Amino acid sequence: MRTEPEGRGPVRYGPPLPEPGLPVLPGLCAVLAGAAGRAHAEVPGGGPALLDAASGYWTRRGLRGERDQVIAAPGAAPLLLALTAAIGGGDVLLPRPCPAWWEPQVRLLGRSVYHVPTPAECGGVPDPYALLETVRRIRAEGGTPRLLVLSVADDPTATVPPPEVLHEAVEAAAGEGLHIVSDETWRDTLHRPHDTMLVGPAEMAPERVTVLTDLCGAFLPPGWPAAVARFPSGERGAALRDRTLDVLTALGASLAAPVGAVASYALGEPDEVIDRLARATRLHAHVAAAVRREVVAAGALALPPQAGRHLYADLGPLRDELAARGVGDSQDLEDFLGERLAMPAPGGHRFGDDPDELRVRLSTWPLLGSNRQERMAALDAPDARELPHVERALSALGAAFADLRAA
Repeated sequence: MRTEPEGRGPVRYGPPLPEPGLPVLPGLCAVLAGAAGRAHAEVPGGGPALLDAASGYWTRRGLRGERDQVIAAPGAAPLLLALTAAIGGGDVLLPRPCPAWWEPQVRLLGRSVYHVPTPAECGGVPDPYALLETVRRIRAEGGTPRLLVLSVADDPTATVPPPEVLHEAVEAAAGEGLHIVSDETWRDTLHRPHDTMLVGPAEMAPERVTVLTDLCGAFLPPGWPAAVARFPSGERGAALRDRTLDVLTALGASLAAPVGAVASYALGEPDEVIDRLARATRLHAHVAAAVRREVVAAGALALPPQAGRHLYADLGPLRDELAARGVGDSQDLEDFLGERLAMPAPGGHRFGDDPDELRVRLSTWPLLGSNRQERMAALDAPDARELPHVERALSALGAAFADLRAA
């Protein structure tokens, strides 16, 4: 995570998805161990059992689809790389900020990337008017906008765009002929699922949207990489799926058979997986809300986190205090907070924000405990914030921010 100052965040230092910070569910371990004797890899794109499990997962969320509309890969990054290559030439548009792993995949293909500002109330989707203006500018400069990648439950901002905001962005993109990749990695980690309306763009423009989900967001540990994508129905969707499968095959990007088995099991959503997900989501929601209170109390800004295991803080109001500590940009802020908090604190430049903006993503998992016993206690507690070790961690974080403001 740390970089030399002159590096300013090369790709090899990019931050991963926020971790769960919890022991792996025993049922998942049992499935993986039971399949450990399978030395072969899954067929490119995933075997029938995995594709059927993914189809069932999306059907339960209102997106009916057949096995031949789905592809699996060993992680979301190679899957997005293959998808982008399959789209063909042209420029790619991303919201600002966006997940740190999106842009490197596009750059590897030599494509131009254009970041579009997000609305004030959320991240994950571009402001529709800014999107239209960016498309106009790209074409005026001789470019060819082809692809928009967005997210309905966002990393890094941990927000969920209101349906009307998403609809306007999707309508604008579709009107300009863009294909949309909807990253829905965090859709199953809503902090208040009964109060938050999450609608995916595939429900709005089904012929133009490919849905991508990294299972490390809700179901699997980061060390077992697996991701799935659902393509539109019809000839265009089938052709895009076939081209994506060609790229994955050329890359040798196949899941190991044991990981494919455990991914199939998790996507089937047995009771133990759903129960663990609900408890873990509640835990991270409580801690994220507490972190936001400490950050806001110190004078910084942060939208209320609605999904995931993180939040995005803007320390711009503390610029003078930070400047007195030698912090002038987001890389300085990353180094300063990472050392001061003894936890990862990737700066906003990792996510496409301007380095001069003092923004940072803070994850909740480092606050859950330093060993298995403490983390399981946090998972089992009605409110982990009342546990001594979690309370100490939150107090230390709050004191660090309060001391910064006092300076």
